[in-house]
Amino acid sequence: MNLVVVLFAIFALVCVSSSILMVTRRNPVISALFLVVNFASLAGLYLTLNAQFIAVAQVIVYAGAIMVFFLFVIMLINPAKEKKFLEYKPQLKIFALVIAFLVFVQIAYIIFVAHPSNDVTRDVAQSVKAGTVEQIGRELFTNYVLPVEAVGYLLLSAAIGALVLAKKKFQ
Repeated sequence: MNLVVVLFAIFALVCVSSSILMVTRRNPVISALFLVVNFASLAGLYLTLNAQFIAVAQVIVYAGAIMVFFLFVIMLINPAKEKKFLEYKPQLKIFALVIAFLVFVQIAYIIFVAHPSNDVTRDVAQSVKAGTVEQIGRELFTNYVLPVEAVGYLLLSAAIGALVLAKKKFQ
């Protein structure tokens, strides 16, 4: 057993346990923190799969920006004053448990019964190399340089337009 398999198992265990803890916590802020742990462990899983760019994007976009947004929403709605939703609809809780059981059965089937195809048509080294930051950067700045520049100018014009609209009057 090599280090990659051990790290994959550790990250998978942290991912599964943090997702279960996220769903079962009553305090939404604690749930959001377990979601951050889940995002970090997913980034570790991506690193073990040689997808460095997706791992970095996972941390920056989800653990950074999306979680700040979630925490702002949680603080704005003040969930302590909300009534408990499932107390008034117990049949919804039973429905959710049935759906969770079905998803668990499907995942168990995939893990223990289904076997992946042995017909590998692509070169394995090329697929490992595809998710690296170097390969993505090379593709962006050689084959897709014109669309990258166009998106850059589009974002710049959108930022200038937002500043113009936000400004009351020019001086």
